Amino acid sequence: MNIIINREKLLSPLQHVIGAVERKQTLPILGNVLLQSQNKKLSLTATDLEIELIARLEADVEQDFSTTLPARKLLDICKALPENSDINFSIDDHKVTLNCARSRFTLSSLPANDFPRIDEISALNDFEIPQNKLKLLLDKTAFAMAQQDVRYYLNGMLMELKPDHLKLVATDGHRLALSEYHDKLGISADKQIIIPRKGVLELARLLANEDNKAKIQLSQNHIRISTEDLIFTSKLIDGKFPDYNRVIPVDGNKILTVNRDMLKQALYRISILSNEKYRGIRLNISPENLSIQANNPDQEEAQEELTVQYDDIEIEIGFNVTYLLDVLSVLDTEDVLIKLKDSNSSCIITSPDNEHFRYVVMPMRL
Repeated sequence: MNIIINREKLLSPLQHVIGAVERKQTLPILGNVLLQSQNKKLSLTATDLEIELIARLEADVEQDFSTTLPARKLLDICKALPENSDINFSIDDHKVTLNCARSRFTLSSLPANDFPRIDEISALNDFEIPQNKLKLLLDKTAFAMAQQDVRYYLNGMLMELKPDHLKLVATDGHRLALSEYHDKLGISADKQIIIPRKGVLELARLLANEDNKAKIQLSQNHIRISTEDLIFTSKLIDGKFPDYNRVIPVDGNKILTVNRDMLKQALYRISILSNEKYRGIRLNISPENLSIQANNPDQEEAQEELTVQYDDIEIEIGFNVTYLLDVLSVLDTEDVLIKLKDSNSSCIITSPDNEHFRYVVMPMRL
């Protein structure tokens, strides 16, 4: 059978689902995308058995069909074809031929019946949240997730739900990021789930920066997030997230206020001569002044001073400069507020007028 699809209509959904396709997979069919047509709607599905992405588009297809094609090859072909061109798909049992103008491609297909799908989930809780709000929460929290930590429950993000607010928390044991959203969620009981790292990163990439609602469904083992043209499903990490409230300092009574951009640029300059392995820098904080210093095993040194708002006792404290720069990169306020207790305690970084985004960074010995 033959179907014709406009290149632009196909390219965007393909780019949406490609993140679920592993470059190295144990099952060959996991490198394919499932194309299904039903009631003049075409769906594209990709999965790595941990997450599943389904993108939908309108397609004037007279006859329902299903097949699978190599995902990255199909995407590369679509990218290479002329803009606003039409692609003619000729579908046979084991081959699919794509014709566009004078170009012709024949791809091997695998049976659609062999394509693995995540079972229909039985939702225990569901609620809605604007896409841009959820995207903002993810973007400001995801950087603190662990990567391949033996404490597998840190290789993801905690989503904590209460009837009137949602919290996202990520930590790698050295720093912690917390984002909050306050609104009636319409759920009756408190709940905590851990979304795996890959799912978090894909979701942040896919959500649109608009106020259209995303519907979130939670089951015992899965989270499903649906928008108008996309369905994202991810397995959950089976584990208990540490009590993050225990690591958020509550007694930081020494408050430093500094211009975010000036501090970020100064830290970047000083980091050039920090130890490449440990990335340690020293902050000397005194009334109205912040001195930032770094040195390395080659006996090289860097120092810079900033004028700040601070009127307490002098403190000398060390930090991994990368952790500080990561926080300053996701905060977008003019000034940042740093709360400290002493030289051996973690600090909290936030904006002066919005504590819905809070960041904890542990000190390091220099």
